[in-house]
Amino acid sequence: MFSWLSLHQEMIYIVILSVFLGIEVIGRVPSVLHTPLMSGANAIHGVVIIGAIIVMGKAESNNLLALTLGFLAVILGTLNVVGGFVVTDRMLEMFKKKK
Repeated sequence: MFSWLSLHQEMIYIVILSVFLGIEVIGRVPSVLHTPLMSGANAIHGVVIIGAIIVMGKAESNNLLALTLGFLAVILGTLNVVGGFVVTDRMLEMFKKKK
């Protein structure tokens, strides 16, 4: 366990720093801009879905951890993309003229 941590120490630092950076960036965005930014996040989650599919395709059939995490990433990424499109559609409906 400790050898794995010391071997991947740089990657762990990058993930931790990116979490803190993401919290700082999102925390400073005004609430008016959150919905338009969600539309942009749909593209990012599309990349996550494609990456998860690639990981699942390259994983060996006996590597249950990679297959499970890939499947979970596909499901959660898809839910986030669909939810983002629903919210964006509702936002755009507000700007249409009512009859």
